[in-house]
Amino acid sequence: MKRWTQSLQDNYGTPSIELISGKGSLVKGADGTIYLDFLAGIATNVLGHAHPAIVKAVSKQVATLGHVSNFYAHPNVLELSEKLQKLTGDKSARVFYCNSGAEANEAALKLSRKTGKSRIVATQEAFHGRTMGALSLTGQAAKRNPFKPLIKNIKHVPFGDSKAMKRAINKKTAMVIVEPIMGEAGVIVPPAGYLNDLRQYCDANGALLVFDCVQTGMGRTGDWFGYEYSGIKPDVITLAKGLGGGLPLGAMIALGKASHLLVAGDHGSTFGGNPIATAAALAVIKSIEKEKILPHVNEVGEFLLAEIALIAGVTEVRGAGLLIGVTLQSPVAKLVTKKCQEMGLLINAPGESIIRIAPPLNVTMKQAQKFITIFSQCVKEAHNV
Repeated sequence: MKRWTQSLQDNYGTPSIELISGKGSLVKGADGTIYLDFLAGIATNVLGHAHPAIVKAVSKQVATLGHVSNFYAHPNVLELSEKLQKLTGDKSARVFYCNSGAEANEAALKLSRKTGKSRIVATQEAFHGRTMGALSLTGQAAKRNPFKPLIKNIKHVPFGDSKAMKRAINKKTAMVIVEPIMGEAGVIVPPAGYLNDLRQYCDANGALLVFDCVQTGMGRTGDWFGYEYSGIKPDVITLAKGLGGGLPLGAMIALGKASHLLVAGDHGSTFGGNPIATAAALAVIKSIEKEKILPHVNEVGEFLLAEIALIAGVTEVRGAGLLIGVTLQSPVAKLVTKKCQEMGLLINAPGESIIRIAPPLNVTMKQAQKFITIFSQCVKEAHNV
């Protein structure tokens, strides 16, 4: 792709295809090829492409009021904040808006400093973003090492290991940050009781418990945030990806005492919570409710989990809702991804033996069946090479 290499930096490498349009769970390449999109902009396009409600909301808003900064209020930011507060089930919840998951986690990092403490516990292989603070929280050496020195006093322990967490958390700990289900690491579901243990350890030591719901949030797992299965509440929730339905929007939601830690002048974001992005977010939430998408997510997710497990060459399938990780018996994940693309299916390989799928939440059962047909064929072919 000559135009890409001549005008963009090489941090992404060179894309293999160019996409020019989309509708629902389908996207069209520049050469006219139609692809079934089972990545959805990395778990972002929760209502697929060109959803009528988002198109209408954004078009109306951009023709009405585009940007006001945070010196002034506007109707969308007020309504969305009240909506998110309601979804948490906690009237103490207060929202800070930004533009991405990394920024939401940066905001959580700054919030934790207002406790008067600076020690943080995160998990190995976690992904919390690539900005310097978020990268410091991220537990992946390949992403961290080229940019050291990073922020100090951050300890990474194995994900899902309650004993390791208990040893790591002490009275000097400002916050503990975890993904309810690890996304970038390959969709890793923690053991039963893990999040409950973290709540107990944080309470005992006066530390904030932060759930990074950037990838699990906005219905991706069949619940609004992705931690609800635990029955507990965190002190902080970070959101992005699906929140804007394709537009850049992130949020850091603080609950209880944590909601009062930031005061005027502590933090800000020029574009955070702007009228257009919040119009899209409102359309996303209202559509998920109106179209009864959460039960649909569970139904299609259960179908995919069951069917993928039957495919020869698959050793494990895991996840919740429509955030699914697949482990292959051989390190051929990138080859499988390539073969799927050649057959009109877009997926992702975050590891040599791991496939991640995260289609739009309104993907149809017929499209899910088509995914199984293509994916099973590509996995079998890759293992026969």
